[in-house]
Amino acid sequence: MSAPTPQQPADLVYRLEDRPPFANALLSAVTHLLAIFVPMITPALIVGSALNLPPEMTSYLVSMAMVASGIGTFLQVSRFGPVGSGLLSIQSVNFSFVGVMIALGSGMKAQGMDENAMMSALMGIAFAGAFIVAGSAWLLPYLKKVITPTVSGVVVMMIGLSLISVAITEFGGGFAAQGNGTFGSLQNIGLASFVLAVVLVFNCLKNPLLRMSGIAVGMIAGYAVALYLGMVDFSVLDNLPTLTLPVPFKYGFDFQPAPFMVAALVYLLSIFEAVGDLTATAMVSGEDYEGEAFRSRLRGGVLADGLVSVIATALGSLPLTTFAQNNGVIQMTGVASRHVGRYIAAILVLLGLFPVVGRAFTTIPSPVIGGAMVLMFGLITVAGVRILMSRGINRRETVIAATAIGLGLGVSFKPEVFALLPLKELFQNPICMGGCAALLMNLLMPHDNGSRVYLSDDLEV
Repeated sequence: MSAPTPQQPADLVYRLEDRPPFANALLSAVTHLLAIFVPMITPALIVGSALNLPPEMTSYLVSMAMVASGIGTFLQVSRFGPVGSGLLSIQSVNFSFVGVMIALGSGMKAQGMDENAMMSALMGIAFAGAFIVAGSAWLLPYLKKVITPTVSGVVVMMIGLSLISVAITEFGGGFAAQGNGTFGSLQNIGLASFVLAVVLVFNCLKNPLLRMSGIAVGMIAGYAVALYLGMVDFSVLDNLPTLTLPVPFKYGFDFQPAPFMVAALVYLLSIFEAVGDLTATAMVSGEDYEGEAFRSRLRGGVLADGLVSVIATALGSLPLTTFAQNNGVIQMTGVASRHVGRYIAAILVLLGLFPVVGRAFTTIPSPVIGGAMVLMFGLITVAGVRILMSRGINRRETVIAATAIGLGLGVSFKPEVFALLPLKELFQNPICMGGCAALLMNLLMPHDNGSRVYLSDDLEV
C-alpha cells in the first residue's frame, strides 16, 4: 500500500489504486452490496406493483436493474478515456424516477395502453432523457446557475411527497388488496408496522454497519413473519428458465414528447445528485476534490451516469445514478480501492442473469415493502428540506419554495384542474409542476439580499 499523502488520510486501509487480496476485496464488495441491494431492487418492485405489471415483467425489471448496475459500476471505476470517474462509485437505480414512472404509466394505462405499449413508451422516454445527463457533462458550470438549491430542494421534496402515497398504499396491502377488499386489514397493518419498528430500532443503534443494514434486516424479518402467516405466494417461481438474457428494447421503442418533458426535469436534477455524490466519494477516498484533475473526474462521472442510464433503459431497467450510501461504507471500512468495484460489478451481473433471483423478490408481500418505504420516502422529503436550507433561505426563496410546493402538492390532490390545458401531462405531474414553477420563479423574480435563515448544524434530520 502507498504511503499517505496530504490528500490521502492515514485511516484508509486501501487507497484508490491499491489492489486488496481476493478475500479482502470480496468481503468489501459484499459490504457495499448490503448497503445498496434493497434500495436497488425496491424501485422496480414498487413500479411493478403500482402499475399492476405481470410478475414476469417486474422480475425482468429487477434482473436488469442488477445487470445494468453491474455494467455501470464497472464503467465508473475503470474509467475508459473520458468515461467514468475512476473512483469507487457504485451505480444503482435512481429512486427519483419511481414517482415519475408511476404517474406517467398510470396515465398511459388510463388511455387504454396495454402493458407492452406502456413499457415501450416509458423506456423510450427514459432512454432519450439519459442523453441529457451525458450531454450535460461539459455544461456543469452553466447549469449550476439555473438549478439552484432552491429549485433542486423543491424537486426532491416533491419526489418524496409524491412517493409517500405509494408507500402508504403498500403499507395497507398494496394495489391488489384495494381490489380484493383486504386493504388496511389488521394483518397487513400489523406486518408493515413490524417492519417499520425493526428498521427504526436498527437506525437507533450506534454501529454504522447495523444502521445501514436496517432496511434490509427489517424486510428480511418481515418476510419471515409473512412466511409464517402464509402470505407468500411461491407459484411465480414455477417453470422458470435457467438464465435471463438481456434483450435490448424488449418491449419495443416509443417516444412521446409531453411525458419526456416530465422525465427531463428529473434527469436534470439527477446531474446534481451525481455531482454531490462524486464529490463526497473523492473526499472520503482521500483524493483531490478541487482543481482540473477533479473536474475531469466529475465530467467523466456525470458522462458515465448518462451513458449507463442509456444502457440500462435500453435493456429494460429504470435509470441509474451514483449511490451515496457507498460513501458511508468507504468511511466505515477504510477501503477506497476502485478495484473492489469490479468485484461488485461481477456479482451484480451474475445475480441479474439468473431469473430466480429477480422473480424471488416479486414474492415479497406489499406490507413488507410499505413498512420500509414509508420511512425511506419520508427521508427523501427531508433531504429536499436540507438541500433547500443548505445555503440559507431568505424571503425570496421562501416565496418561491412555498408557491412551487403548493402548486405541486395541489396537483397531486386534484390533477384534473389543468386537464384543459395543452401539454396537460406537464401540469398534472406534481414533480414537474413544482419543479417548473420553482425554476421559472427563480429566473424571473428579482433577487433579495436580505437576511438568511440556516438549518442548525446541530439538527439531526
